[in-house]
Amino acid sequence: MPENISNRKSKFLVPAISAAIVIAGGIAAYLYFKTTDDDSLTAMSSAKLVPANALMATYIKTDTDSWNELQQFGTEQAQDLVKKRLQDFQQDFFSGSDVSYETDIQSWIGGVMIAVLPEHESDSTQENISSQTQQESNVLLIIGIKDKINALNFANKLKQQKDSQIEESEYKGQTIFTNQSNNQPTYVAILNNSHILLAPTQKAVEKAIDTYKGEASFATKEGANSLLSKGVDLDNTLVQIYLPDHANVIQQLAALNPQSPQLQSQTIEQLKQVKSMVAGIGVDDSGLRFKTIINLDPQLSKLNYQSSPGKIVSKFPNQTIALLTGQDISKSWQAFLEESKQTPEIQQGVEQARKQLKTFTNLDLDQDIFSWMNGEFALGAVQSDQGLLENVGFGGAIILDTSDRKTAEATLKKLDNLAKEQSLNVKQKTIAGKNITEWEIPFQGPLIAHGWLDQDTVFLALGSPIAETIANSQGKSLDQSDRFKTITGSLEKPNGGYFYLDMEKATSVINNFVTANQPLPADVNAILQSINGFGVTVNSPNQSIIQMEMLLSLKEGNSQ
Repeated sequence: MPENISNRKSKFLVPAISAAIVIAGGIAAYLYFKTTDDDSLTAMSSAKLVPANALMATYIKTDTDSWNELQQFGTEQAQDLVKKRLQDFQQDFFSGSDVSYETDIQSWIGGVMIAVLPEHESDSTQENISSQTQQESNVLLIIGIKDKINALNFANKLKQQKDSQIEESEYKGQTIFTNQSNNQPTYVAILNNSHILLAPTQKAVEKAIDTYKGEASFATKEGANSLLSKGVDLDNTLVQIYLPDHANVIQQLAALNPQSPQLQSQTIEQLKQVKSMVAGIGVDDSGLRFKTIINLDPQLSKLNYQSSPGKIVSKFPNQTIALLTGQDISKSWQAFLEESKQTPEIQQGVEQARKQLKTFTNLDLDQDIFSWMNGEFALGAVQSDQGLLENVGFGGAIILDTSDRKTAEATLKKLDNLAKEQSLNVKQKTIAGKNITEWEIPFQGPLIAHGWLDQDTVFLALGSPIAETIANSQGKSLDQSDRFKTITGSLEKPNGGYFYLDMEKATSVINNFVTANQPLPADVNAILQSINGFGVTVNSPNQSIIQMEMLLSLKEGNSQ
């Protein structure tokens, strides 16, 4: 989403909540003293009040039980930090009033949907509206009311607030309240005794009332209904985002940002491969989980998904800090070349890369580099404080399976000759019965090593200690470690590979290398100490769907 759209929302939310003052003028006449049914406090019920032409919508759960699940995680310092940041945010949010979210709002608010409407739906001809308000006019909030008595108590309290100018008008039998507080108009309506409409223009509220009166809604929009019905499969969803018409959304949001470059026709065609998308954030026993489901147009999709067996993880040691795995780089490269034909700039860049590589290394990018990388692969960073890695704290390695060992060996031979031309010493040694080639910097030590772990698996390692560890294959492998199992064990399987990060090991590298042994700020360190790590994976059950899942694995509070 363009940056200015995000800014518009944040600029609108503060006066919008303050504009709940408007409710005080008419809430007693609209609210019955009873609690709203739970069925009316869902994303679907809110979407029924959003106009069908909305570009996207976000639904945020507000019940305390869902958010309190996060309290089981993190160090005491991290929990205190989060609480303080939340308190600071609330104080800034309600500055100038004695309103407290926990005391005055939390008990009656029943979920919030934020919808983005097309820019042209704003009432730009309306008088007394600032240019900034016109730019913000595409935001519509739907706030559920779960406890009308507490909502009325809040309204009565708001009557005591100052600097509020309230006006009333009628539209199709519904009262619209206009609040002119701080010269920022906010328009409010209460529908069906269960939802509050909030928007910075009257036109947006009127469109929502039209929807309430029977015009097509976001809930019935093609693509949106299935997204709302199915959502994402999370145990305890906190936030969900719905994009029913992906290409149209991106184009219109880009058009709202005058500083963004104009989308080229090739880019628009690529965007059309994605029909719709739904994403969600939830909390479960493992931490914060993020899922995205992308629905593709099977007639346009050029999806190149391949399931990865995941066996190559066992080739990396327990000291691995981060790992990226996947399948068949060669096929992905061919797919990329096919896509680049539609974009002259990319195609030109590929040709330039081919020429440069051939000129300086005598290697053919397609044949010598990518053609033989047709099996599973893994690229990882591994802890080490020996040799040339002593001051860095880690080295790296790439391990690849191939069915074309002959071509791979020919490429490695060319690389060895290139190293000799650069005055490196190329030596042979044996590690655990495996023939290993090392490139040594004179008077400093080995820099790079490569060799075969078995008939079909080759590795290249940065740093001799990393090569020793991988070739020896002694000790616990990464796939056997408790940390790896914790971070990736609950992710979808089968999948196309992993991105894995061990935060404890990464923090050690940051402390020793990035910050030059200077301590991290206390608040940053508290957060990092609460995280086990990240796990990300992608899978595709068929040609029409891509699913991405990410887990921010958090430490339990009593595990510190």
